[in-house]
Amino acid sequence: MRYLCRRLGHGLLVLAGVSVLSFVFTALAPGDFLSEMKLDPRIAPETVAALRVRYGLDQPLPLKYLHWLESVRRGDLGFSFAYNSPVASLLWPRARNTLLLTVPATTLAWLIAVPLGAWSASQRGRWGDRLCAGATTALLGVPELVLGLMLLLLAVRTRYFPVGGMVSARFAELGPWGKLEDLAFHLFLPASALILLNLPVLVRHVRASLIEVLAAPFVQAARARGVGWRRLLFRDALRAAANPLLSLLGLSIAALLSASLVVEAIMSWPGLGPLLLEAIAARDLHLVIGAVLCSTLLLLAGNFVADALLYLADPRLRADQA
Repeated sequence: MRYLCRRLGHGLLVLAGVSVLSFVFTALAPGDFLSEMKLDPRIAPETVAALRVRYGLDQPLPLKYLHWLESVRRGDLGFSFAYNSPVASLLWPRARNTLLLTVPATTLAWLIAVPLGAWSASQRGRWGDRLCAGATTALLGVPELVLGLMLLLLAVRTRYFPVGGMVSARFAELGPWGKLEDLAFHLFLPASALILLNLPVLVRHVRASLIEVLAAPFVQAARARGVGWRRLLFRDALRAAANPLLSLLGLSIAALLSASLVVEAIMSWPGLGPLLLEAIAARDLHLVIGAVLCSTLLLLAGNFVADALLYLADPRLRADQA
């Protein structure tokens, strides 16, 4: 518990630092939500000034931050000028949609990467290993934007998968299985994009970790005693290589969340990505900070899970804490 509490304390410090930096940088950016109103001749300057006072945009930066902290204490996370609504009510549905996309994509990426990387490590130097290395290198060279557009083009050409959105227009009329199938069809393309973006890095790390373990003396001794290669690879070697792979889990979640912001915007998935872009375009201060903090919170939660799994898997950490 001391280990997990310390990691939780570090996460809270990161959240506090991100809130301060994002608030300062967003507030110091040129213009605000009411800037475009000044250019409209139909709106009187007095009206713009009154709105600036009403929303607190005329206050100094430290006072703005203190008022925002008070809204955080209330659970509102500030007020969205563009949506005329508390930020929290806008964030939670979008965060749920982002989790619905990233959690299955992360799970499937690891389920594919571990056996593929193990097979590539077992085929080291052979044609299978070279083929796997060539495929992962090619995927690493494809930008997120290009991959998303290629999948959208595939959907348009085949007319089998929906082009964008999360559900179809007739979603409310479907039964339980029909709703699940409709959601899965809409989820397939953005999840595939995230899996393909994350898979090459995971495969290469699994391969490198297993190659290092397979050269260890205990593996050679086990092979000399006649232990089966498949049992040795997927049970003993993977267990010995678990530490760097669990540490990689937190980094992969960070990469997946950053990629999901782009993929969501390209494929019109109603997650945090499109909401953040709309907030930046509208110069909606509190909504930008709320979206950044929500993304940071999801990242910290993923790292916390990885740290907990690492603590359970590595007895040396438990011995150090004792």
